[in-house]
Amino acid sequence: MSEQKFTIDDAPFNKFHLRITGLTFGANFCDGYALGIIAMALTVFGPEMELNAMWTGLIGSSALIGLFAGSLVLGRLSDRIGRQKIYLVNYLLITIATILQFFVSGPAELFVLRLLIGFGLGGDYAVGSTLLVEFSPKKYRASLLASLNGVWTLGYVASNFVGYYLQHMGSDSWRWMLVSAAIPSILVLILRIGTPESPRWLVSMGRVDEASQIVKKHIGPNVEMGETITGSQTTLGFRGLFSKRLRKRMAFGGIFKLTLVLPYYAIYTFLPTILRTMGFEQNFFADTMLNLFLLVGSITGLWFLAKFSRRGFTIGSFAILTVSLFTLSIINNGSQFLMLTAFLVFTFVLAAANNLTLVYPAELFPTEIRGSGIGMVTAISRIGAVIGTFLLPVSLNSFGLSTAMIGMSVVLLIGMIVSIAWAPETKSLSLNEASNPSFEGRSSSQEKDVPLQGVGK
Repeated sequence: MSEQKFTIDDAPFNKFHLRITGLTFGANFCDGYALGIIAMALTVFGPEMELNAMWTGLIGSSALIGLFAGSLVLGRLSDRIGRQKIYLVNYLLITIATILQFFVSGPAELFVLRLLIGFGLGGDYAVGSTLLVEFSPKKYRASLLASLNGVWTLGYVASNFVGYYLQHMGSDSWRWMLVSAAIPSILVLILRIGTPESPRWLVSMGRVDEASQIVKKHIGPNVEMGETITGSQTTLGFRGLFSKRLRKRMAFGGIFKLTLVLPYYAIYTFLPTILRTMGFEQNFFADTMLNLFLLVGSITGLWFLAKFSRRGFTIGSFAILTVSLFTLSIINNGSQFLMLTAFLVFTFVLAAANNLTLVYPAELFPTEIRGSGIGMVTAISRIGAVIGTFLLPVSLNSFGLSTAMIGMSVVLLIGMIVSIAWAPETKSLSLNEASNPSFEGRSSSQEKDVPLQGVGK
């Protein structure tokens, strides 16, 4: 009996898939940890350095500004030189900059270092998820990508508990908080040594033999590429993202992710401040409950991904988020029980929906432009995150919490409208099928065996 043959899309899940998933988790854990720990550090660093609202907003958003630049530059570079080099080198940058935070003497130095950390993390958002999706079998692709959100949330929650513990270490406690992020960064850097190049990228460059060797070595000797794109040896760059065939997907991906992450980053970067504004002076209980709902929501979101269509999950999440956040703005300064209930509903659904931000972008773009596409979507989303994170402390001081929450409710409403108009359905398709706009509107029986076309002229 001949040995059963598989393609990379339907290969059995093995230890290598688990390894590449675990390594990609590193960036999301570190990103969540970096966001959470700066919120805790600012409660000590801010008063010590007598920071005004502008500097508080700049430092709070500095890593997000770096994420914007890193996802654009390194995402594009990964389409030109490959994923593997950036996958390793960016964590060297992150680790060095994280350690140097311990020695800063003022806000400007901290701002620059966190820009560098964000630059490295931005590259990993583009390259890490790209590498993971290009190795993953179709059956496990969505759950593996979505799990990254749970790890991000775990990093954020862990930073809160570490911050609460370290804040009693005196005036330099903020230094220990920030440098504590070097521990997971160093581990990720060491474990990523030896990661192979993406075989799908190699095929798109015409290096089919190298791709086959990697597949047989790491995924299985009876596994073949099964790709329909071969020998292009060129990358279309950012101009391809705005071609007639892909511009609607580009617009949807950017707006969809921007409108989800803007309230996420803005609110949870300054969560201790928001809770005090809501009247939770002793906010450990409220903060713990919100962190718990973040974790439970991100885990439950994995089930939602399996149960619901991409479109249905996206549109429904935006609807609930808009209503719950608007409700919170209306009952502000009212019953603390009702405020916390609305906040918990918002937190749970937001955490669940953020699984989509890691799955959807990877399914929107073809292999030869996927790094640039994910990088561009991430960059656009970070514009919103930077704006929201910078403006939130200013808005709280000038207009109050209700106005700030209403503004973010409008952002979420825009996301719902855009999703109703443009969100494609990519669930249950192979990676080539999902990234092919020609499949929009096809039935499952029609989707089979249709090759990916080029992104067009």
